[in-house]
Amino acid sequence: MRKQKGFSLIELLIVVAIILIIAAIAIPNLLKARISANNSAAAATTRTLSTAETTYTTNYPSAGFAGTIGTLGPGAATCAGVGTSTNACIIDSTLGGTSAATTWTVKDAFWYNITTTSNDYTITAEPIAGQGSKAFCANGDGSVHVQDPNSVSGTAAAAPASAIANAACAALPAQ
Repeated sequence: MRKQKGFSLIELLIVVAIILIIAAIAIPNLLKARISANNSAAAATTRTLSTAETTYTTNYPSAGFAGTIGTLGPGAATCAGVGTSTNACIIDSTLGGTSAATTWTVKDAFWYNITTTSNDYTITAEPIAGQGSKAFCANGDGSVHVQDPNSVSGTAAAAPASAIANAACAALPAQ
């Protein structure tokens, strides 16, 4: 009998089956961890935007609150240290680099929006389809509120049709 070199077909199939079983266990957990990380990043970004709104209204009291995210950032301009009421340079260009006329902004896995009234603002963070499981909002009370995960569809592949209303945001539990 000749001495066998290499692996038999059965041995290779067993190895492939083991790899597939491990992948079937690991991939769902990886996706859950990714969604959880996206939710945490959205909450942090919502808090950053809320702080930026407070800074904006302090720096530009006659302008009131910034009506768009682009107003808080540099927009198409570059910040040379001094912002204006139309391009405040309070947030970085990753989030605030959009035009001041743009209502919804995408960062990572969420859509962000700011709506204002005469004396308050509401920041909304809606997940892009399958990328997050919670929606977040913040208003003048300074805290980030989280929407019930069961009521978030998370199917916004395009910009959502509407933002969370200020009163609805205030009624949600704070995170």
